[in-house]
Amino acid sequence: MKASLLLLIQLFTLAVMAQSSKDPVKLTDMLKIKQVYGLQLSKDGSKAYFMVTSIEPDAEKKWEYQFQTQIWSVNTDGLSAPKQLTSAKDGASQIALSPDGQQIAFIRSADSKSQLFLLPLNGGEAIQLTKSKYGVSSPKWSPDGKQIVFIGNIPWKDLANDSSLNSRRELPLWATEKPGFTDYSFLNNGRSIADPDGSVAEARAWLQLNEKDKKAKVINRLQFQEESTTTGDIVISQVFIIAASPGATARQLTSGFNSYSNPQFISNSKLLVEGEADETILPDRNEAVALYTLKTDGTNPVKFLSAKDSSYYGAAISPSGKWISFQYAPVDSTAVPDLAIIPSNGTQKDIIKIPLDRSKSNLVWKGDECLYGVAQSNGGAILFQYDLKSKKLITLGSTDEGISSPVITGNQMAYVKTTVNNPFEVYTNNVAGKNEKRISGFNEEWLTGRSIAQPVKYSFVNKKGLTIEYWVMKPTNYIPGKKYPLLLEIHGGPKAMWGPGESTMWHEFQFWCSKGYGVVYCNPRGSGGYGSSFLKSNFKDWGKGPMEDVLHALDNTVEEGWADSSHLFVTGGSYAGYLVAYIIGHDQRFKAACSQRGVYDLNTFFGEGNAWKLVPEYFGGYPWDRSTKEILDCESPISYVKNINTPLIIFHGENDLRTGVIGSEELYKSLKVLGRPVEYVRQPNATHEITRSGNNRQRLDQLLRTWEYFERFR
Repeated sequence: MKASLLLLIQLFTLAVMAQSSKDPVKLTDMLKIKQVYGLQLSKDGSKAYFMVTSIEPDAEKKWEYQFQTQIWSVNTDGLSAPKQLTSAKDGASQIALSPDGQQIAFIRSADSKSQLFLLPLNGGEAIQLTKSKYGVSSPKWSPDGKQIVFIGNIPWKDLANDSSLNSRRELPLWATEKPGFTDYSFLNNGRSIADPDGSVAEARAWLQLNEKDKKAKVINRLQFQEESTTTGDIVISQVFIIAASPGATARQLTSGFNSYSNPQFISNSKLLVEGEADETILPDRNEAVALYTLKTDGTNPVKFLSAKDSSYYGAAISPSGKWISFQYAPVDSTAVPDLAIIPSNGTQKDIIKIPLDRSKSNLVWKGDECLYGVAQSNGGAILFQYDLKSKKLITLGSTDEGISSPVITGNQMAYVKTTVNNPFEVYTNNVAGKNEKRISGFNEEWLTGRSIAQPVKYSFVNKKGLTIEYWVMKPTNYIPGKKYPLLLEIHGGPKAMWGPGESTMWHEFQFWCSKGYGVVYCNPRGSGGYGSSFLKSNFKDWGKGPMEDVLHALDNTVEEGWADSSHLFVTGGSYAGYLVAYIIGHDQRFKAACSQRGVYDLNTFFGEGNAWKLVPEYFGGYPWDRSTKEILDCESPISYVKNINTPLIIFHGENDLRTGVIGSEELYKSLKVLGRPVEYVRQPNATHEITRSGNNRQRLDQLLRTWEYFERFR
């Protein structure tokens, strides 16, 4: 017995020594992370094809780094290393493996437009297949491998004037919202000479020329805010088809001013597409999405599934074309979408609903027998399987991990997985989930020398009776008996969900632990991954309730005894930027705080952010409704700015139109006038996606600058 105990002690000591001899995760390790996604399996299951995004130094600019995405392959037996198939500077995206496994269709930029390319897998260079002046996206192969369908995005005025795409010069069926006009007579269409000193028609032609030459931006649409700029143009997505051979000419399959997406073949002559449910309604106001069938001879699309107040989307077709899986939900709803299947020759009455109260994605079929997909659940992303014969639904995998990009061939599947110890790798498994094997090591080499902090999961029941899960990470080189600063990390959304399977926060959590901070994060009420009731539990309550949840997780962590309660910090972005500001307007415990790309005045956010629909969705009305305005004022952090004494650093991208920048300026200026300790960082050219896919130097800057700011108050 004593010998066994001694052996355990020795093994534990060796493990601790091995861990402590490793370096902690560094800031610049962010640049080493390789992201893997977009898996495809060969027909016999022997090879997997996928995309890898790496971060490479800019050859001409010191301290600048560029994302590079290339196509790779690997044998699924795991006996050989992955092989890079493309290397061009313009990279590759949206890959689609041909049915015979002989070539890959993919998207690459050519002359500043996205174009369709073919990569022969028996050797040779990629061949450009399209030269579209409007760009190409979403390629899909026909079952016989002879044709490829894709989407082209065309500004509506160009479509109205392009005789090759609109030979009959049709005009939209939706009414114009240009004041003073009841029809589209304001379109010049070359009828009048542009002359600023001429008639109204000639002056109008000159003004339209200025619009075309980007000298003026005239806006009449509701959804005029994109991610980084404003636009008055409505873009129409049309479906095209092309033979999969060099020199082929693309043929337009759809016409008119309805937009379509996600084209897929039901058979060699029939497609399924998603499109706006009512083409007589302006796209900005047309929120219902329908499923359409479309023949390759170009006859008009036919509605397959449609409802006035619901959207049908995310479709996936079984290999034989027999079954269609899809999701559906009421428009303007916070509800978790329902999952269903329907025969491809069926009608509304043939819909079979699959009960799974979780957010779902990546639907994929195993023959006509089983539907698989990914579900957000309790901090992870797990696989689910629905058997059509038994009507049984089972889940595969662990909520401590994150699965993405699943693909299936026969009885074999492959997917990408995120774990605590590795953010992205390719795995294979059998369809029962009983024989998992990692077959890539893109991040393994550099991680071998790193000490990784491990999260521990806890939970509590809040005042509403909801179970709140949270995770605690001690500093990387934690020493028992020593006190450490503790950082509360909060997620955005508010529908997002964090957990050990979350890839986007992998590096940030490890960075803070490497700097000697403990980290605690949780999924407060309103988070995804816990079902519809949980998701709706923050209706008209963005502030107080979620604040109570995250602070309870913080309090519980402090009670463990190792955290220094006099050195608590808090950070978060987007909705979490909002919640950080709300918290420090109500609670004085934090030494310093960081609020990133947040919303601080819900009334202002309604006007300046392209995510403005969150206001009616979560608060039941608009700022001009007195009862709604009272709630918006009560829930806005700016209303409590006089109570903010915590040192605060605010980040916002200059081109962030998802949340808008005016609110952050208002918060900063208010705190500055009040004489409070505040620092404001604006990131030039950055959008809302700054920390995920933004300029890599700015990504490094934001994380390092936050740490430096917190260190001032330790």
